[in-house]
Amino acid sequence: MAYDPEKELKKGAKLKAAAFDPFQTLKVIDEKVTVGGKPGIIEISGNAAGKTDNSLGGTASIWLSIFRFMRPDGTTDHVAGWNIMVPLAKGQTPEQTANAFAMYINLAQSRPYIAQADGGRLMIYYHEKISPEEKAANADSDTEY
Repeated sequence: MAYDPEKELKKGAKLKAAAFDPFQTLKVIDEKVTVGGKPGIIEISGNAAGKTDNSLGGTASIWLSIFRFMRPDGTTDHVAGWNIMVPLAKGQTPEQTANAFAMYINLAQSRPYIAQADGGRLMIYYHEKISPEEKAANADSDTEY
């Protein structure tokens, strides 16, 4: 099977979101995070009632599905799925929830995603986090980071 960049760059994780809170909602606006750079987008609205016990109540969750894609060198990369839950504080704003998710995603060094919060909007991008050592080891290759 030959590498087809048009086909492979459209592949990516399906994005789902849920809020287990009576006042704060998460709505998926764009449900696919692609290898080619298209972000998944979530809109968050309403101030949270917040977490008051050990149940799922007062939490918000996003899920990125497992997927595979072929690299230009012909190898297949398997990307693991990821479920992220954040607790909500009483009165927590959509902006604060978007920032909490973005911080969690951006600090996770073992996951190939980065996120950006803009008000109550969360944008998630596929982005491989390459260490300086890995980059130096591949300096002679045609791989772009």
